[in-house]
Amino acid sequence: MGASGLDTSVPHSARIYDYLLGGKDNFEADRIAAEQIMKGSPNLAVSMRANRQFMARMAGHVAREHGMRQFLDIGTGLPTAPNLHEVVQDIDPAARVVYVDNDPIVLVHARALLTSTSQGRAAYLDADLAHADAIMRSPEVRGTLDLSRPVVVSLIAMLHFIVDDAQVNAVIRTLLDPLAPGSMLAISTLTADSAPEEVARGVAGYRAQGIAAKARTREQVEALFGGLELLDPGVCLVHHWHPVPGRPVPADDEVFVYGGVAVKRPR
Repeated sequence: MGASGLDTSVPHSARIYDYLLGGKDNFEADRIAAEQIMKGSPNLAVSMRANRQFMARMAGHVAREHGMRQFLDIGTGLPTAPNLHEVVQDIDPAARVVYVDNDPIVLVHARALLTSTSQGRAAYLDADLAHADAIMRSPEVRGTLDLSRPVVVSLIAMLHFIVDDAQVNAVIRTLLDPLAPGSMLAISTLTADSAPEEVARGVAGYRAQGIAAKARTREQVEALFGGLELLDPGVCLVHHWHPVPGRPVPADDEVFVYGGVAVKRPR
């Protein structure tokens, strides 16, 4: 769907996320939906901010410590700083990023505001994760990223909106199969392990807004990395994944997102 397909009367997960992060690129329907969901899940905003911080730490870590220079960020959300390309191009200005989202307003803002360094590249693709094969065949991906070299596939706060595990696994295989050994998969997704009752109310709140959602256990999230080698510290609540020393972190029962990063090794 292009920008002309924007329906501001229907809440969208990306714009709810923007509102929870304190952004301004959302509409009344999104704000109402977010407030309704937070009535049952008051720590949702805390959890989503922890998730956004995980994204930035993940990108910086794999760029600095593992030399990753190519990123495919699917479900990028609205351009709320820091953005992934800003993090990695600060480490290497030649880094390349392809952003993918299916919300028209995300793409409008991305094209207007997310400018790459002159040495690197930042491309934007209007597509849905459910059509992973089309994403991987797209000119934006093929023309920006060198698939013969490692790529980081970033699925941040995306997979809990796909409730069918078989579909999730098929999507992940489609994204990773064309990629070179040494490529990485970064996932963050909803869990009820840390706050079962609050998360159950939050999931019900999303569903009441017409947005499918599913919380997964640690074992279920680990299974999404099947066949890959998890980096230390494995799958954990996102605020425990390489935290910044000395920076305050929320309590575990305020964060209900698991995160992890894994490497595709040669077969």
